[in-house]
Amino acid sequence: MPTTSYRLGPYSIDGAAYRLLKGADPIDLSPKALDLLFLFAERPGTLVTKDDMLRALWPGVAVTDNAITQVVSELRQALGDEPASPRYVETVPRRGYRFIGVVDTLAPVAAAGGASSSPPAVAGTRSIAVLDFANVTGDADVAWLSAGIAETVTNDLRAIRALRVIDRTLLPRGQAGGADADAARASGLDLAVVGSFQRAGDQLRITARVIEVATLAALAQAKADGPLADVFHLQDRLVIELSSGLQIGVTAAARERISARETASLDAYRALTEGRLKLEMLEAAQVPAAMADFERALALDPEYALAHVGLAHAHFWRFQASRARNTPDRDALVAAIAHARAASDLDPNLAEAHAALALLLASADQTADAVAAGRRAVALEPGNWRHLFRLGTAAWGEERLLSLDSVIAQYPQLAYAYFHAAMVHVARGDLARAREVLRAGAALTDRPSAGAGRFPATGLHWLLGLVELASGDASSAIREFDRELAQAGVSLFADEFAMDACDGLAFARLQTGDAAGAAAMFEQALTRFPQHARSLIGLAEAARHADQPARANDLFVRAEQAIEELKRGGRPTESAMARAYAHVAGGRPADAIAVLTRLLDQAPSGSAGWTLPVEPWFGPLRQLPDGRAILGKLASRAR
Repeated sequence: MPTTSYRLGPYSIDGAAYRLLKGADPIDLSPKALDLLFLFAERPGTLVTKDDMLRALWPGVAVTDNAITQVVSELRQALGDEPASPRYVETVPRRGYRFIGVVDTLAPVAAAGGASSSPPAVAGTRSIAVLDFANVTGDADVAWLSAGIAETVTNDLRAIRALRVIDRTLLPRGQAGGADADAARASGLDLAVVGSFQRAGDQLRITARVIEVATLAALAQAKADGPLADVFHLQDRLVIELSSGLQIGVTAAARERISARETASLDAYRALTEGRLKLEMLEAAQVPAAMADFERALALDPEYALAHVGLAHAHFWRFQASRARNTPDRDALVAAIAHARAASDLDPNLAEAHAALALLLASADQTADAVAAGRRAVALEPGNWRHLFRLGTAAWGEERLLSLDSVIAQYPQLAYAYFHAAMVHVARGDLARAREVLRAGAALTDRPSAGAGRFPATGLHWLLGLVELASGDASSAIREFDRELAQAGVSLFADEFAMDACDGLAFARLQTGDAAGAAAMFEQALTRFPQHARSLIGLAEAARHADQPARANDLFVRAEQAIEELKRGGRPTESAMARAYAHVAGGRPADAIAVLTRLLDQAPSGSAGWTLPVEPWFGPLRQLPDGRAILGKLASRAR
């Protein structure tokens, strides 16, 4: 199929190979930025509005202007352009952009192997995912290869910039047909790799096809036969053959990355794959067995960096499961960071290791190092949603929003991205925008799509309830808190957000004068986390409203003990917030303001205190000049 190429001064855009070059040297550019460059080249000297860009780059997906800004910035950097004195991309204030460089259209070039019977070259950036490979013979001893081959082929495809590779865990399992095809289309998937394998003795045959999801037509096929011990080489051959069938050029750098070996041990590879499959289940009971698999992989190959990454995630799972306690498992976090650092030391170019570090260091309040690690991961693999998401959770303010916009543009069903973006809007005091973002994410709970089950919208209804309560709509708040409780299940943070929702319902009932109802909800929260300071102070408030001074005093004593536990447990922000709430409950607003001012002055850059604009107990302080000053300081930190 003929494609169009362009020359832009010293640069050229190769339409057939879908890449940007300077002379003969290819320049790394994300698919979105390359799509934008093609759009500009097609309309030189013409205003390209933001709406034009949204329709072309994110059809049918709701993203903010931040996503456009990020892509334009990446393109300018690749072209060596400066916004203040542009040679290529000119900003048209409040309207869009204009490409002002000289554009020469080159003669159409037939795609490689341009016989009419060949499948067409993939136009533009197409999304692709690899489904688990079918075990044709049902051989239990190699069942792990179903996911193992899929993961390896997925990682190899990431080296090819002409494709946007979607994580297999975000898609339904099975073949790309019937209901699965509908779900894949709903998640924006263009292509799917489906395949199978069978073992005969020590020999392995792997076959695969690339399916166009919209039509179920096979666009490319590949087969690789050889010894099971050569499975790494067989998988690489598969990817190269599929790319050739799709008429996508594979650069020398991409070939080098595809052929790179994380381990030479098939048994270590198996152990790693089995450990990852257990962690994918996000169930506490599977974590010890997953850790044993990763440790077995390291025993077989002490240089296996990915096994250290697996152990980092497993230890972090233990920490995350304890994070709502007054004394979380800090040893697990320390161990997680150590394994992630070991992985990055073994392989400094392993993006997964840097992304893991970003996540872990952010949880350890080492914000600057976390952001640096996240940026390193994204630089190594610009299109990987996991790295962008972890950079987003490590960063704060505008950088968080830019990163999460990119994630949402790729995977609109990832509810956690909406939650983390809404945090910034809450901290800025922009409750209308926070509500909008949260509603978009929370809708995933009511309209499940591919991947939403694995990453449920836990916490979104709780935070939306707080936004509604702070906006004076108690009935809407109660409805959202009830929704949070209704979806409570076995996911990682289900208990934590169920406790938060109980507290939210209790505060809403306190506002309506229902002290008994509030007390019941605070007690329900305490059944999940018996020493939670906020719930204890809230219950003391409910007892005071019910004219039970002795009980209120006893509960305040317990709350004081919980606050001290928070401090000893390495949770200074949570300790300060609880202390400020105790001061408000005790009628000491000046003391509360002093605590919060000190917190924001001393906390590292990041999200400390982000809930203050919607915290029910902060309501009285919002009416005071000093309270408004605190909110102003918080908003400034979130820019």
